[in-house]
Amino acid sequence: MRYAMAIDTKKCVGCGDCVVACQTENNVPHGYCRDWIVERVDGTYPSLSLEFRSERCNHCDNSPCVRCCPTGASHIEEGGIVSVTPHKCIGCGACIQSCPYDARYSHPDGYVDKCTFCLHRVQKGQKTACVDVCPTKCLHFGDLDDPNSDVSLAIKDRSWKVLAPEAGTKPQLYFLT
Repeated sequence: MRYAMAIDTKKCVGCGDCVVACQTENNVPHGYCRDWIVERVDGTYPSLSLEFRSERCNHCDNSPCVRCCPTGASHIEEGGIVSVTPHKCIGCGACIQSCPYDARYSHPDGYVDKCTFCLHRVQKGQKTACVDVCPTKCLHFGDLDDPNSDVSLAIKDRSWKVLAPEAGTKPQLYFLT
């Protein structure tokens, strides 16, 4: 089992419903977020292209945040989901500094927090909160080891990219192009 997410950048409209759903589902404090929207403009006028991306933790197979955590608070759950155990975290921020995706933040309660692919929902057979609310159905989640999962089908016949491939983290967040 290897969980992953794909975001269809041709369907994402940057509405932010995924961000609000995540904040609500995970009781994220006001002013903080586990996922966010990036708007990227490429090209030179008049030949411009616009891309919206819903970004979050990339749940890397080779996670620098897990390797550098001095207490083991950052760890990998079943299915490759990178997680943080709040009561083990000393808030040192080493994982924040090591993440090439800026996907972690210092929670006001003194620990580091991040996207968990809604592990608590996934374990119950539910969709992640962000996937559940997306009005354009641009978010795809599932098990990459299952060829019939939503994410496997999404990346099968489309071109895709990952962010910062040169970092060698082997991210499990794919952007369909």
